[in-house]
Amino acid sequence: MDASTPTPVPPPGCPAHALGGRVPLYGPEFAADPQAYYAYLRQYGPTAPVELAPGVEATLVTDYPTALQLLQDNGSFRKDARRWRAFQQGLIPPDSPVAPLLAYRPNAMFSDGAEHARLRQAITDSMARIDTTRLSRRTEQVSDYLIAQFGSRGSADLLGDYAKMLPLLVFNQLFGCPADIGDRVFFGINNMFEGVNAEKAAEVMFEAAGELVALKRSAPGDDVTTWLMQHQVRLTDEEMVHQLALLLAAGAEPMRNLIGNTLHRLLTDDEYAHRGGLIDEALDDTLWENPPIANLAPHYPASDMEFAGQQLRAGDLVLVSFAAANSHPALAASRQTGSNRAHLAWSAGPHGCPSKDPARQITVTAVENLLNRLPDVELAVPDDSLTWRPGAFSRGLTALPARFTPVSVAPAHTAVRDTAPAQGGRHAAPQAAERTGMWSSFLSWLKK
Repeated sequence: MDASTPTPVPPPGCPAHALGGRVPLYGPEFAADPQAYYAYLRQYGPTAPVELAPGVEATLVTDYPTALQLLQDNGSFRKDARRWRAFQQGLIPPDSPVAPLLAYRPNAMFSDGAEHARLRQAITDSMARIDTTRLSRRTEQVSDYLIAQFGSRGSADLLGDYAKMLPLLVFNQLFGCPADIGDRVFFGINNMFEGVNAEKAAEVMFEAAGELVALKRSAPGDDVTTWLMQHQVRLTDEEMVHQLALLLAAGAEPMRNLIGNTLHRLLTDDEYAHRGGLIDEALDDTLWENPPIANLAPHYPASDMEFAGQQLRAGDLVLVSFAAANSHPALAASRQTGSNRAHLAWSAGPHGCPSKDPARQITVTAVENLLNRLPDVELAVPDDSLTWRPGAFSRGLTALPARFTPVSVAPAHTAVRDTAPAQGGRHAAPQAAERTGMWSSFLSWLKK
C-alpha cells in the first residue's frame, strides 16, 4: 500500500492489530467467512502478511497473475523446505499444527531441479497408466459399499460416512494394498488429518507404506505402487515410501473436501437442481469458488529479492491462496467468457497436481453414483447451521447431514483382481482381525 491508501479494516473478529498487522488464517472466524478475510488481504496488494498458526508467519499471494508468476518461477523460488529460515532457526514451535505439512520430506513436493524432475516423472508416468474405465468401476464399487452401510437408515453424514471414506478406499485399490496394510494406511491417513495422535498415525502410515513396498518387490501387481517401482528412474525403497506417502496423504484430504464441497453445492444451490444436476459444472464452480485446498504451495526465495512490490528475504515462507486468487474480483468478467477450468485449484507450473484427471474422475463418479442411488437426497439441516473446519490450508465442512428415502445396495460381484492378497508373514493378519478394518470390510463385502 502507498501512503494515500487507507489502512485496511480487519473483518469482524480478526485480531490483526494484536498480531502486528498479520492476519490469522485460523480459528472459527476465518473458517466461517474466509472470503471476508481475502477481501481484506487484497487491500495490501498482490501479497499480504499472514499468520498460519500461532507464531508461524508467512506471506500470502492473493492475486491470480502474481500467483501464476510465483508457481511458474523455479529460478527465483525454491520448494525445498530445508530453506525455511524460521524453522531452521527454531522459531516454529515443535508442536505447531502446521509443521507436519510444511516440514521437509524427501519427496517430489519438496524437491527442486533435476531431483524434482526425476521424482515427478516417475509419479506422472505411473498415474498416467491408470485405466479410466477400471477407475470408474472401482469408484462405483466403493460408493455402493459406503451407501450400503447407511442406506437403510434414510439419513447420513455425507462427509464422515461418504466423502471422507471414499478416496481412501479407492486409493487402496489403486495402490494394490492387501487387507492388513490397507487397514493401517486407512488408519494412519485418517488420524493424521483428524489430529488424533498425529505422530503415531504418521508412524503407522509410513510403516505400512514400507511393508507395501517390500511386498511389491517380491510380488509385483497391476497397480500404481508396482508401476512406480518399475519406472526407469529406479526409485530406491526409501524414495518409494516417501512418494507413496505423498500420493496417499496429499490425495486423501483434498478429495474428501472436493467431494464434500461439490455435494454441498448441489444440495444447496437451486441453480443446479433446476438444470438437471450438471455435476461437471458444479465441480468446476466448486474448484473456482470453494477449492478443497485454499492456501498452500509453500515456496522460499532463493535470495533476498523484491516480489510484487514487497521485499522478501531468502528463506521466507511464501504461500499461494488458491481461494483468494480464484475469487479475485478482476477475474469475474474474464471467467464468464474464458475457460471454466483456468482456476488454480490444481496449482500450476512444475509442481502442479499430477493427479488432477483421476481426482476429477473419482469425484464426478462418486457424486453421480450417490445421486443416482439416492435421487431424493436433501440437506437435513439449514445451510446456515453447517460449520467449516478451521485451519489455514484446507476448506471443508465438519459434517454434511442429509436425509433420503431408505435404500438397499447389494455388492456388484466384480472381482478386485489388482488388489494383492495377504501373502504370509507380517502381511497376513489373523482372520478375525481382517474383518475389523474398513478396507478389509470392503473386500469382504465384495465377496458376498
